[in-house]
Amino acid sequence: MQHKWWHGKTAYQIYPKSFCDTNGDGIGDLRGVISKLDYLRELGVELVWLSPVYRSPLADQGYDISDYYSIDARFGTMADMDELIEKARERGISIVMDLVVNHCSDEHEWFRKACEDPEGEYGQFFYIRDWHEGEPFPCNWRSYFGGPCWDLLPGHTDKIYFHAFHKKQPDLNWENPALRREIYKMINWWLDKGLGGFRIDAIINIKKLLPFCDLPADRDDGLCDIRAMLKRAEGLNVFLDEMAEASFRKYDAFSVGEVFNEKTEDLPKIIGDRGCFSSMFDFSEHLLGLDRRGWHRSRLPTAEEYKRAAFAAQARSAGVGFLSNIIENHDEPRGVSHYLPEGERSDAAKKLLGGLNFLLRGLPFLYQGQEIGMENRTDWTLKDFDDISTLDQYKVALRAGCTEEEALAAVSRFSRDNARTPFQWDAGPGAGFTAGAPWLGLNENYREINLAEQRGREGSVYEFYRSLITLRKSADYGETLVYGECVPYLPEQKNLMAYFRRGEKTLLVAGNFQAEAQDMLLPSPARTLVLNNLDELSAERDTVHLKPWQLVVFEL
Repeated sequence: MQHKWWHGKTAYQIYPKSFCDTNGDGIGDLRGVISKLDYLRELGVELVWLSPVYRSPLADQGYDISDYYSIDARFGTMADMDELIEKARERGISIVMDLVVNHCSDEHEWFRKACEDPEGEYGQFFYIRDWHEGEPFPCNWRSYFGGPCWDLLPGHTDKIYFHAFHKKQPDLNWENPALRREIYKMINWWLDKGLGGFRIDAIINIKKLLPFCDLPADRDDGLCDIRAMLKRAEGLNVFLDEMAEASFRKYDAFSVGEVFNEKTEDLPKIIGDRGCFSSMFDFSEHLLGLDRRGWHRSRLPTAEEYKRAAFAAQARSAGVGFLSNIIENHDEPRGVSHYLPEGERSDAAKKLLGGLNFLLRGLPFLYQGQEIGMENRTDWTLKDFDDISTLDQYKVALRAGCTEEEALAAVSRFSRDNARTPFQWDAGPGAGFTAGAPWLGLNENYREINLAEQRGREGSVYEFYRSLITLRKSADYGETLVYGECVPYLPEQKNLMAYFRRGEKTLLVAGNFQAEAQDMLLPSPARTLVLNNLDELSAERDTVHLKPWQLVVFEL
């Protein structure tokens, strides 16, 4: 593997709308991110991914971009963005932005011109088709947010356009070379500003199964989950490699893809030495227990399922490239509420989950609030939700026969809004996030779970994450944790997740992923106890007595 400048870094995702508000309007802003750069440096992160701050009507929280070259006034100005890039660089932090190019906003100039002249230049930037009322749509694919992927083209009664997501997010036609050139020009404009790179959103969707066609329906609405189409579409890597050659490789920029349903044989084309991306997120754990019929049919994963999924992902990427490892992001519920059983979300359990994920081979990505163990809200009412997918899933559950109480319970567990509640800086008014009314309601536990309470407190979740980041950078173990292989140990022992990291040295990472104590046999004598999430460790000869939720790291 070629060594790259980003390999040894820890990455951190900021959801700007919920991070820090400096003007009291209840919405986080770029000045807020600038004000917390010293905090990020203290934590130890060196790559910061910002969720979208481009100009947008916010139909999908900024993932509907109306101008790729402008900052939305809610977040600040381009001068603020330039200052953020520069001040972050001074602190050894590279800024990464979201690259949302499967679709744009219906308020983007391209789409407005397409509506004015569907047969013209910009009409070819989208998937626009002739249609008359009563006719079937060109395909029966269901959008990610529910309902058909087709809608009437604004201003027309005989034309429709394709949208894989919200109807205000028309898909861009990547089959058109002129569209692709515009995208690459925009990417390079940002990289010329000093941006460190991009997180590439929903990129697998840019390659459609053409010509459009129906697929077997999977619900009584007669529609098919669009993900079924993705399994059949061919040629995605041609587009991705062209984008990498036109932009990322020229600048040695960092790029991490949001990629689902990839084939194992395609991994070298995606994250290999000549892959189209530097890395890609590992979503295999998040997909556990999800049911395409709806959140009301989904369940939370078990510890054994989590372990097997993590090890399978490590095996697939071994010798190929780096995965980006996560337990949560802005599109998922809080990891400690998703992977830890109800009633077992102690500091020890949170540190175990964080450590087991962080120390895997790959690039560790933290999401804002993860470092203090933020949890799902538990007091949601339907009117509290902002997320469009949550509101759609509530309707899906009702149509499936759930009561209103059952539907609310289901969406409360899986809603993306759980990760979007404001960052809990302190126990004061507004949780230190805002002096005004927050755009999304605070988690009711912010007085107990907040940074101010944990910062400097020995044994806190925050200080544990700092120790993980320090360990990964250390002269003693950095090479092993960054480049060493990951090999499962005792994979058949129930609710024990243990693995070797083998490089210049050999480390054993082991966690008791349950609420009962269990013993673990050491494979060889331990030279050093490198990390322990509890205050003590019980062992005799070659046996370690692990307490509930205990995580240990040994040098062997």
